[in-house]
Amino acid sequence: MIQIKDVKTLSAEDVHAAHTAGRVLIVDVREPGEFAAERIAGAVNRPLSSFDPALLAELADPASVVFQCGSGVRSLKAIHLCRAAGVVVDSHMGGGIGGWKAGGLPTERSGGIR
Repeated sequence: MIQIKDVKTLSAEDVHAAHTAGRVLIVDVREPGEFAAERIAGAVNRPLSSFDPALLAELADPASVVFQCGSGVRSLKAIHLCRAAGVVVDSHMGGGIGGWKAGGLPTERSGGIR
């Protein structure tokens, strides 16, 4: 697993509260098929395989971004890529969407909310 200094690993519950309040933007770095199958409502998809940290500024203030993936590994890689590019993002959701679902938080599927 990647170790990065000064990374904030947020719980799914904390991310949910901040996202609901409009304080953070969840950026899902899973691949498009994974995102289409099940996702967090309001999250945007920027797959790690084609990730460009410079494009985060088009979405929001990078400081308000929280990366999310399936388990927490790819989201750490996205933070590493951002730092290498000089883009300040320091937060990711520990446990990824798996942790989100384990916490009983809602997801969207192609057929609707679950």
